[in-house]
Amino acid sequence: MITWRRVTERDLALLREWLMRPHVARWWQHDTSPEGVARDFGPAIRGEEPSEDLLVMLDGRPVGLVQRCRFADYPDYRAEVGRQTELPGTAVTIDYLIGDPALVGQGLGPRVIAAVVAATWTDHPDAAAVVIPVNAANRASWRALEKAGLRRTGTADLTPDNPADGRTHFLYRVDRPAGPTPSRP
Repeated sequence: MITWRRVTERDLALLREWLMRPHVARWWQHDTSPEGVARDFGPAIRGEEPSEDLLVMLDGRPVGLVQRCRFADYPDYRAEVGRQTELPGTAVTIDYLIGDPALVGQGLGPRVIAAVVAATWTDHPDAAAVVIPVNAANRASWRALEKAGLRRTGTADLTPDNPADGRTHFLYRVDRPAGPTPSRP
């Protein structure tokens, strides 16, 4: 069973460990010093930043991280993406990682993405869509989005997280389902 909760200060050492793993470090360009991890995740933990950092668990065991936020809360990012695609004012985006390399490639990523997207319709009742830019070189990530039911809607020229990567990003999107909001899984 996949569940999640907000990241707390107690989770910072685990996040640091995950961020240092090669399969994560390749795509998440973070300062992995204890101070850097606290600086990057502390504001969301303390409620000083509007993003949601969610510790994902599989059968109660921490296995990954999802960051979820509204584009509107990050105007520079919204402008960069919005110049290149139709972006509803209430659109939400996510970023994600699986921390345990033994779980990568086992279908967990698409399950996590699908569960968080489904919960977004309840957690953010005004969200019109979930729009996710992913670097074109990160095949595993965009394949996970496709397996989770998102559709590729175009490409965008965006600043990459890793300066070694190209600027081409694929844009994935899913719109709020019509009808009543589904219950949270």
